[in-house]
Parts: sequence; structure tokens; C-alpha cells
Amino acid sequence: MTANPAIEAFFDPTTWTISYVVFDHTNGHAAIIDPVLDFDARTGRIHTTNADKIIAFIHEQQLTVDWLLETHAHADHLSASHYLKSKLGGKTGISKHIVEVQSIFSRLFNLQTTLPCDGSQFDYLFNDAERFSIGILQAAVRFVPGHTPADLAYHIGDALFVGDTLFMPDIGTARCDFPGGNAKTLYHSIHRLLALPEDTRLFMCHDYPPAGRSPKWQTSVAEQRKSNIHVNSQITEAQFIAMREARDRTLDAPALLLPAIQVNIRAGELPPAESNGTHYLKIPLNAI
Repeated sequence: MTANPAIEAFFDPTTWTISYVVFDHTNGHAAIIDPVLDFDARTGRIHTTNADKIIAFIHEQQLTVDWLLETHAHADHLSASHYLKSKLGGKTGISKHIVEVQSIFSRLFNLQTTLPCDGSQFDYLFNDAERFSIGILQAAVRFVPGHTPADLAYHIGDALFVGDTLFMPDIGTARCDFPGGNAKTLYHSIHRLLALPEDTRLFMCHDYPPAGRSPKWQTSVAEQRKSNIHVNSQITEAQFIAMREARDRTLDAPALLLPAIQVNIRAGELPPAESNGTHYLKIPLNAI
């Protein structure tokens, strides 16, 4: 019988992001998924409040971190993977298609001479359907592009960490208007996930709760098939594409898009310090 993971969620109300520690109680091995590094855009200051909560939990539970897993290069928060690796160890992992995202944004930020677009900033690049382990937990990756060209979902025991594909059923699905995104591709990626057994636990990367509902992040394949407002079993591919593309045209760019991408394509590491010892993030003017 496949072991199922214990899961601790960490919700960041500033970016509406949920990070996870996924672990087994038998020998205390763990993975951290989509950790958040706090960033104040008004001052350019970075803080580690969210990441330090994860560190405290890891120490409290006496866990060994095997993996720091990213579902994709996020546009709404900076990744804390590099910071957490420096404190806890473990290997950073992401889809091998991160090289496509690096190439796109290397041109935007004019980083061709300073940023190798080969994924080497990460310790491991996953192939679709590749299997790996977290202690006794058996895990597999599922390539689910559409939101970006490099999205992965992590299937660990009976739990699936869907990244930015699905949201809670009353919110719907992720946007597809980032470079390399595609609504048709996302539709098929989502249906790949919804073909899993109905009782598969699904864990969201974000929740944007409507008025009157507190944040939630766990649902199931059965609930998504029945009730997701964008992609339930009654909605056709053509209907989804038309809805998604129309909705995306109304959305503003994420507030942290430009700083987040520069850090996240580097596996959470800041751009190299300049001669004065200060790290800088670029803001390309009139480029997007």
C-alpha cells in the first residue's frame, strides 16, 4: 500500500499563496512546496517571516528536508527556496521546461550575458511522469502547462499539489495570458488531473476567497468535476477557451510580476550583487 503524506499548510495573506510541508511520520523526511519570500515593493526590502515559520515547523517536527519543489516560476510572489536551502538543505526541483521561461524573460530583462538559460540554477529538472521519493513517500510529477509553459503538479501518495492550474471550485482556474500560456493547453492539463480517482486530495497554490468565505486550499477531484465554475464536467473545451481568453483580457498584471520572475527563474536566488555590494532588480520600461 502506498503511504499517504502528512501535510502542513502555510497561508500568506499578502500574496494569497499556500506553501506546504509534505512529510512522512515514519522517518521524518519532507518536501517543501512553493515557499514564499516576503517582499515589500515600496521599499525593496526582503523579509523571511513566512519562510521562518516553515523552518520552525521543520525543527519542531524534527524533519529532514529532501526537496524544495516549485510548481512553476511564480509571478505573484518571490520564492524562498534558496533561503530555505541555505538553512535546511535539500534539492531544488522544477520542470525541465523552465528553460523556456528563462529564455523568454532573459530577453525581457536583457540578461543574456549573465543568466544561463539551461535550468542550472536548480538542482534537478523533472521530466513528465518522473517518479521520486520523499522518505517512504512515493511521488510523481505531472506536466500541466497552460498557465505557463513549465507548470508541474506533484502527486504524492493520495495528494496532488496542482500549482496554478485549478483554484477552489468557486474561484475557477488560473489565467493563461503570460508568455507561453495557452487556454487550450490549460484545459487539457486540467482534464489530465481530473482523470485521477475522485477521492484524490487536491491542494491549491492560491486562494482568492469571495466575500464571506475564509481562505481554503483543499478540495478533491470529485468536487472539482462537479462544481468548478470554469471547468466542470458540463463545460466544453470551446466554452472554456472563450471564457478564459475573455476573462484574461480584463486582468491586470500581478503586482509582483517583474521582481518575482527575476528571482524565481534563479531558483529563489537574488540577482548577483553589484560592485557596491547591493542586489538590484530591473524594471523594464514600456516593455510589457
